[in-house]
Order: sequence, then C-alpha cells, then structure tokens
Amino acid sequence: MSDARDRPATPVTIAYIAESAGVSVPTVSKVINGRSGVAADTRARVEALVNRYGYRKSTPAQRSTTMELVFDELEHMWGVEIIRGVQRVARENRLGVVLTEFGPERSTIRYWIDDTLARRPACVVTVAQLSEEQRNQLRARGIPCVVFDPTMELPDDVPFVGATNWSGGRSATRHLIGLGHRRIATIGGPEHVLCCRARLDGYRAAMDAAGLAMDGGLVVSTALTLEDGYAAALDLLSRPQRPTAIFAGNDLQALGVYRAAKALGLTIPADLSVVGFDDLPIAALVDPPLTTVHQPLAEMAAAATELALALGRGETSQGGLELATSLTVRESTAPPAD
Repeated sequence: MSDARDRPATPVTIAYIAESAGVSVPTVSKVINGRSGVAADTRARVEALVNRYGYRKSTPAQRSTTMELVFDELEHMWGVEIIRGVQRVARENRLGVVLTEFGPERSTIRYWIDDTLARRPACVVTVAQLSEEQRNQLRARGIPCVVFDPTMELPDDVPFVGATNWSGGRSATRHLIGLGHRRIATIGGPEHVLCCRARLDGYRAAMDAAGLAMDGGLVVSTALTLEDGYAAALDLLSRPQRPTAIFAGNDLQALGVYRAAKALGLTIPADLSVVGFDDLPIAALVDPPLTTVHQPLAEMAAAATELALALGRGETSQGGLELATSLTVRESTAPPAD
C-alpha cells in the first residue's frame, strides 16, 4: 500500500513520474499505454511509481454524438434533398443532426457560432456562407467544416463539395441547339453567385461553339425563385421576336416559365422548349415532365458529410470536390415550330 506522505501535493503528471524514474516522458507514455520497446526493468520501475502515486491516464474527451447542418434559409425540395444526403451518412455513423437556419435576415447568426462552439459537434456542413472569422473559430476548436456548393470563391484551405455547374449549363444549351433552336434565352440567378455564373458561362460556351451570336437581351439574371422566373419569362415571351427555348437557372425558375407560357397561351414544348437545373422530384411530376440538368444534391450532401468526418479523423487532406451533373431529357423540349 502506498504511503500518502510519499505523494506530491499537486496531481501527478507523466513528467513527474519520468523524472522520478530517471527516464524520458515518451518511455513513461509507452508503459502507461501498454506499448512495447521498453526494457523489463525500466517497465517495472515505471509501473511501480505509477502504482505508488496512483497515477491515472486522463480520459480523452467523449466523442460527440452530433453533427451540424447549417442553412441560410431552408425552403423547397432543394433543401430537403440536402438533408436526406446528410442524414444518410450521419445515421451510418450513429450521429444526430442539429439543423440550423439563420433566417431571411440571417438574424440568428450572431448567436449561432457561440452555441456551436459550446456544443462542439463532430463536424459542420454548411450551405450558408460563413465568414472567415467564423471558419477560423471552428478550426481553432478542432471542428471540421465543409462548405456545400459554395456561392463565392473560397481560400484554398477551405474544403467544399460542389457540382460541375459549367458542364451542366453547356449540356443544357447544347441539347437545345441540337434540337434546332437558335433563339435560346437563359434566365439565371445573380451573376455574383459562383454556381450561377458557371451555368451562364456554360451556356455562353455552347452558343459560341455552335457559332451562334450572343443576344444580350436574351440573358436575364434574377433571383432563383418561381416568381422571378415567371416575371422574367413573361417579359421574354411577350416580345415580337420571342425565344423558342429557355434555359432556366433552376427548376423553380423553370416552373415560373411554365406559368408564363400558360398565361400567354403558349404550349410546351410545341411553342417553347424549357430546360431547368437541379432535377428536383417535382420536375418529373409537372405537365409536361421537365427536361433538366440533374445535380446530385443528396450525393453531394453525403460526400460533404463524409469529407467532414474524415477530416475530423485526420484521414484526408483538405480540398475541393465536384460531383458530375448530367442532363435528364423529358418532354419539355422538342424541335422548334416551323
């Protein structure tokens, strides 16, 4: 039995045991963790001191049982597809998902970072665009953070998962050109948004490759909503020389184009071909079913979650990943009327 009078007044550390045994700290660590590479007499001496002073190895912090998914605004099926992908990976890793929404005015963001740091989740997947300061705060606390489909240029050391938006824009436009359309309009999102700019650049590349002159009047940038898609399409389709096809920046804008065409007595695809982007479940349910660029949202979200968890385990280096888009041809596109 050890004598309490032999014990130091302060809690015993590995360094204290190493000094008492006349060995290095790594040697004591090997003995405490049961690793080889220590002479038998040295091991016995260290073990005796460990028992004498009642040293106990500190237990690591308990692994977090939650991860966090962050949105600016959670709306429409687009967000639901992302949640599905995140939840699939979280379930496989036995993690709960904390869902955060900043709201229309991002009014809750000033409280979010403090609450998240206190929760210390296993990782964060963010659809909302965080500031550099917020990303650094997460990094300082050892919380891996992966950006989903970034809307702006990120530093090289910020991991992200996106999609091949440029290729998607090009494939949509090439499909319409291949059907014989020449007056092809595009209604896209704000050009300062990275994915919207890439889709527009893909449209421009396809038009240029086909030798078709760009008509700036057929290029509209607006919000990625049904209402804004409707307003933009109503203007385009009311012109004397209306377009015969419209490539919309997402499926919601495409549904707005459907509504505008109906309001003007136009039939899709006999009078107007329409292509969307995202391939939300509703795209296959509208009449006629929408031709659209399939963006693998659930797979992107799952990949972002896997990347974030891998970063937390130190298994991979930081970097960006883009998943391929593909064109899903349905019944909203056809050759232009004579």
